[in-house]
Amino acid sequence: MSSPYSGATPVGSTPGEDPYAQANYTVSPDEAYGAHSGTVGTPTTAEGRPDVEGTSVGQLFGELAKDLSTLMRQEVALAKAEVQAEAKKAGKGAGMMAAAALAGFLTVLFLSNALWWALENVMDAGLAALIVAALWGIVGAIAFSMGKKKLQQVNPKPERTVDTLSEVPSALKPN
Repeated sequence: MSSPYSGATPVGSTPGEDPYAQANYTVSPDEAYGAHSGTVGTPTTAEGRPDVEGTSVGQLFGELAKDLSTLMRQEVALAKAEVQAEAKKAGKGAGMMAAAALAGFLTVLFLSNALWWALENVMDAGLAALIVAALWGIVGAIAFSMGKKKLQQVNPKPERTVDTLSEVPSALKPN
C-alpha cells in the first residue's frame, strides 16, 4: 500500500515499482495508475518518514485529498478488472449450459424417436415412449448438474479490491 504522500514509497518496494502489478487483475497506466496525483512530491527523511518541514498544512491536506482521490479511482479500476474476469468465467459457463441444452434437445428429438420405434416392436407404444422419456430426463439432469457446478466456481467478489481497501485506514494512521 502506498503512503498518502506523493514522494513516499511502500516498505519493501523500490521506487518506480508497481506493488499491485500481479495476478490477472493488473490495470493499465492509462486507466488509473501512473504518476501520483499530488504536485508537492514530499521527499522522505533517512528514517523513511515524510520530510514536511516548510510545507504548509493546507498543501499537505490538498495533496492528501488528491492522493485519496487517485487511490479511489485505482480501486474502482481494480474492482472493474476483477469483475470483468469473473464475468468472463460466468459467460463461459452459461455458454456451456446453452450448448448442453441444444445438444440435449437435438438428441432427444432424433434418438428418442428411434428408440421409441425400436421398443415398440417389443412392447406397447405408450410404455416404450415412457421409458424413452425417463432416459432423457436422466441425461438432462446430469447436464444441468455439470453446468451448475461450473457456475458455482464463479466468484463475484473482487478479492484484491477488498484486500487493498482494508489497508486504506492503516495507511492514513500516523506510524
